[in-house]
Amino acid sequence: MAAAITEVPGSSLWFEEGVVTYANSSKQRLLGVSQAALSGYGAVSAQVVEAMANGVLLNGAEVSVATSGIAGPGGGTAEKPVGTVWMAWGLNGEVETEEVCFGGDRQAIRDAACEYILQHLLERLKAL
Repeated sequence: MAAAITEVPGSSLWFEEGVVTYANSSKQRLLGVSQAALSGYGAVSAQVVEAMANGVLLNGAEVSVATSGIAGPGGGTAEKPVGTVWMAWGLNGEVETEEVCFGGDRQAIRDAACEYILQHLLERLKAL
């Protein structure tokens, strides 16, 4: 997402930083995601992306987005198939989450999730 955002000329005026927490240990250390949430719900869950978005807000950001998903080709289950992505948007101290299941190969899923979350972030910002 950070790469897509910073492709926009002038983005340095409003985009300060991004955090990539691929490993669960990074989610815990950098964003304060609890081991209980990771163990109880898994990294690909509403509870974890909500905690991730809150972790960014607690570090002083005005806006946050978080995403965790299964882009494949492996790793899917009956409950969380390949293409499952949980997303969170943090604005004005409140966090909303949503689950979407995208189709396609790994890159298509990643691209679709990025486009989806940024489009919905833009809609939320326009509504302010």
